[in-house]
Amino acid sequence: PNLRRRNLETVGEPNRANTALRALCPLCDAEIALPPGGLGQLVPDYTALGRGGAAGTTGCDLCADGAAAKRCQSCGVRLCLFCCQAHRRQKKTASHVVVELESSRDCSQAGKPFFCPSHPSEELGLFCEQCDQPMCQDCVAERHRQHPYDFTSNAVHRHGDSLRELLRSTQQCMSTLEDVLGQTDSVGNAIRTRAEAVATEINAFARGYVKAIEEHRDRLLKQLEDLKVQKENLLHLQKAQLQQLLLDMRTGVEFTERLLTSGSDLGILVTKGVVTSRLAKLNSAAYSTHPNVDDSIQFSPQERAGQCHGYEVFGAVICKAVDPTKCTLHGEDLRSARQNELTGFTLLCNDTTGERMGRGGEAVMVTITHKDKKDCAVKPTVCDNGDGTYHISYSPEEPGLYAVCVYVKGQHVQGSPFIVMVKSKFRKHRGMFHCCTFCSSGGQKAARCACGGTMPGGYQGCGHGHKGHPGCPHWSCCGQVKRSSECLSGFPSDRSQRSLLRTVEL
Repeated sequence: PNLRRRNLETVGEPNRANTALRALCPLCDAEIALPPGGLGQLVPDYTALGRGGAAGTTGCDLCADGAAAKRCQSCGVRLCLFCCQAHRRQKKTASHVVVELESSRDCSQAGKPFFCPSHPSEELGLFCEQCDQPMCQDCVAERHRQHPYDFTSNAVHRHGDSLRELLRSTQQCMSTLEDVLGQTDSVGNAIRTRAEAVATEINAFARGYVKAIEEHRDRLLKQLEDLKVQKENLLHLQKAQLQQLLLDMRTGVEFTERLLTSGSDLGILVTKGVVTSRLAKLNSAAYSTHPNVDDSIQFSPQERAGQCHGYEVFGAVICKAVDPTKCTLHGEDLRSARQNELTGFTLLCNDTTGERMGRGGEAVMVTITHKDKKDCAVKPTVCDNGDGTYHISYSPEEPGLYAVCVYVKGQHVQGSPFIVMVKSKFRKHRGMFHCCTFCSSGGQKAARCACGGTMPGGYQGCGHGHKGHPGCPHWSCCGQVKRSSECLSGFPSDRSQRSLLRTVEL
C-alpha cells in the first residue's frame, strides 16, 4: 500500500548520517520503520496477493475466459477445464501432476508458489526458527546451516496459536473499551440531567425575588451552562480518544482474523511479525477505564452572592472539588512524637486553585507504619471539623522511625508520605542538679559527676574552676546544664557507681 512519509528520526548515536526513514500506513495509521532497501523490502500482504481478484473466484492463468478448476503442481499454474486437457496433451507437460481445487480456502492458497529471493528457482517451503523467516532448501545449506527449521505446514500451527492468543487479548481490550464508552454516555446523561435539576432549583429560588433576583438567576444559569459545556467538552475529548483507539483495535483484529482464516501458511508466517507488533502496541496503549469528569455540580442557596441592584442575594453554583496535591499538613508535632503519648497534626483541604474548601465530608485515610517493624502499625483517628480541616491523632507504642501516609480520595496529599521520629518515654534525671561534686558531696573524694570534671588532690568529681567543670550548674547523672531536660545517660549498672550517685544525691 501507499505509505505517508514522516520526518527523519535519528536512531542510536546522535549522528545526522545515522537516520531511519519511517512511514505511516494509510489504513491503520501504524508507524513503520522502512528497511534499508526501501519500500521494496517491506513484508507483502500474501493474503491479498493470494486472493487475486474478487473473493472466492480465481481465473485461469493460461486463458482469460475460463475459471480455474485445477492446479498443476509441477509448474504452479491454475487451469480451467479446457486448458487442463491441453496441458496434458502437450509433450512437455504431459507428465505434470494436476490436482483439483477442492475448497475456497484451497483456492486462495493454491496460487503461484512463492520463490526464494536468494534462489529464484527454489520454492519457499521451510521456516527457520532461529532467524524467524521462510527459506528454501538451498538456504538450509548456506546461510541457515545448523539452524533449527521445520516445514511451513508444521511451523504455522505453533505461530498461529500465539497469534490467536494475542487476538483474544485484543478482543478483551475491545470489550473493555466498549464498556468505558458506555460509561461515558451514562455520565454525559447524568451531567445533563444534573444540570437541568440545578437549573430548576435556581429558577425556583429566583422567583422569590423580583427584578434583582431575576438578574441574579440569569447570571447563575450562565455560570452553570459554561460549567456544563466545559465538562461535556472534556468528556467528548476522552470519548473521541477512546473511539479512535477502539477503531484501531478493530482494524487490527479484522486484519488478523482474515489472515488466520483465509491466509496461506506462508502468508501467516511472513506477516506475523508485523501483526504481532501492531497488536502488542495496541494492547499496551494507555487509556483511562473511568470517565475523566464527574457530575459534581451543586447549588448552594444559603451562600451569600453579594449585592444586586441594592439587594443582597444568595445562591451560587458550587463545582470546586478537593485537589489532593493542594492539601497541606500542619502542626508542631508533625514529624516528632513520644512513645505512648497522644500526638497529632492537622490536614487542610484545598481545591484546585489553592483555596480552602470550607466544608467537610472528604474521604481522608491515614496510615502510620514502623519503618523497621512492618507488623508494627499505629491506628490513627481522623476527626472531620466540618470546615475543610481534619485533625489526625495517634499514640505510638514503639519508638523508632514511622512512615506516615495521608490520602485524600486515594491520592497522596502535599508532603505525604513523611517520616516521624518517635522517641522513647521521657526519662527523668536520677542524679541531682548541683553546682559541683565537691559542694554537693560535702568534699568526698570518691564522689563522681557525669560531666567528667576532676580536681587535684585525688578528688574524682568536679569542682568550681577546675578541669572539666562546665562552668554552670548541671545534672550529676548526665551532665545536662538545662534543669528542665531529659536525662541522656543510661542507668548505672555497677554497685559502686550507684553508690556514688546516691552519695551525691544525699
